[in-house]
Amino acid sequence: MLWIKAFHIVFVASWFAGLFYLPRIFVNLAMVPADSQAERERLLLMARKLLRFMTMIAVLALGLGLWLWLGWWRGAGGWLHAKLFFVLLVIGYHHACAVLLRKIANGTDRHSHVWYRWFNEVPVLAMVVIVVLAVVKPF
Repeated sequence: MLWIKAFHIVFVASWFAGLFYLPRIFVNLAMVPADSQAERERLLLMARKLLRFMTMIAVLALGLGLWLWLGWWRGAGGWLHAKLFFVLLVIGYHHACAVLLRKIANGTDRHSHVWYRWFNEVPVLAMVVIVVLAVVKPF
């Protein structure tokens, strides 16, 4: 089980790295001048590739997390339920990133770079809560 836990942590950290960086690409896309089509296309390509990679990593992280959960969920306290709730929120955030990327690519998104800067803080807060719940197990 320790090997599973170790790889789960590695894949979660990698997934969150993508969740931290993809909205930064959105910030840059929101700041691209209208006449810089090449820059916009390059950033969109980067965002699409990162989203695809993040999704594969997320599936591995979630699969290993499920394996761990099935192995010892009976002995866990309320902290695990709270952690799983925040994991579901992170999955929702990942999905929201995919939706936003489609809207940006279609030209239908109207969020400012400032909005994306705030949007970028959500996974940081979620990670802090999830790590505290998993390590401290406060209840």
